[in-house]
Amino acid sequence: MPASDAQPSPEPAKRKSRAGRNLPAAIGVGIGLGGALLVSLFLFDMWLFLGLVVVAVTVGAWEMVRAVSVQKARPPLVPLLIGGPVMVGLAWFGGADVLPLGLLGTLFLVLVWRFAGGVQHYQRDVTAGALIAVYVPFLGSFAALLAYPAADGSVRVLVTVLAVVLSDTGGYVTGVFLGKHKMAPSVSPAKSWEGFGGSVVWTAAGSAVALPLLLSGAVWWHGAVFGAAVSIASVLGDLGESMIKRDLGVKDMSNLLPGHGGLMDRLDSILLALPTAYAVLAFLVPPS
Repeated sequence: MPASDAQPSPEPAKRKSRAGRNLPAAIGVGIGLGGALLVSLFLFDMWLFLGLVVVAVTVGAWEMVRAVSVQKARPPLVPLLIGGPVMVGLAWFGGADVLPLGLLGTLFLVLVWRFAGGVQHYQRDVTAGALIAVYVPFLGSFAALLAYPAADGSVRVLVTVLAVVLSDTGGYVTGVFLGKHKMAPSVSPAKSWEGFGGSVVWTAAGSAVALPLLLSGAVWWHGAVFGAAVSIASVLGDLGESMIKRDLGVKDMSNLLPGHGGLMDRLDSILLALPTAYAVLAFLVPPS
């Protein structure tokens, strides 16, 4: 072909995952988030971890307010940005007994703050604000409850995150190779009952090994029960966020994290897993 007729060669496309995301960016962001978590857990006496939890619930609340605005809901943002850090701080310094006070105070502030917007759509906006307050900062504050004041708090957070990772990985791999029966096709078409079973089995087996090695006083069956419970909660949390996004008609909560979407798209599996892990560990392996 003459040089003048030659077609320009197409630029190489960015490598995408099966989900249509930028795979190198997703891997890089995932490694960065994991590294930041490990550093915060085992250095600086966990004060950096407290800061990360505050940032996470604050950004998550902002993303949720932004997402629900697609359906014209206008929950008051300021009370949520105030209430989130307050709830985390109360959990960190006061424990489980005072955390509900932070939630009640945030809900009260949402109710009062929205008065300035008038009567129209008051119920819709307040309901959305209450959902966000419970879903993001309240559930997220259980990370602080896991971490403090237990002497082994960093390990308790670590085994919880490890269980969530095992659940996600085990469900994905099992679903790819064995998935035939859809679990909730209208909510998450890729999820199968086989993948769900893989999530529970992988997480129970992995936690049965990890807990006795990492957590003093734990035995293998503690780990198996812990892993199964966290896996079920993780899958339900993932499905719950998927249902919210489908109801809102959005793919991601934001585009904050390259290759991942929003921070809430990474927290979906862990938010419901945190109180589950806290309750199971408090019963089976109480903090010293």
